[in-house]
Amino acid sequence: MQAKLQEQLSSADAEVILARLPERIQAALVSRAAEIEYPIEAVVEMAIASFLDTEALGFVDCKPGRGQ
Repeated sequence: MQAKLQEQLSSADAEVILARLPERIQAALVSRAAEIEYPIEAVVEMAIASFLDTEALGFVDCKPGRGQ
């Protein structure tokens, strides 16, 4: 059975990721989501994507190594 690839992070997956981060990082991501009025899953996705590719807005346009 082949896993279905998702181009966006689900809210359930974002919660799992958040739960495993240090509290100060969790708080910063939640605060940023509230500040820009975005869902937490979008903010977590943007944080990961921008770490991998500084030019990416999310997983869809993330090309690791390009933005460094």
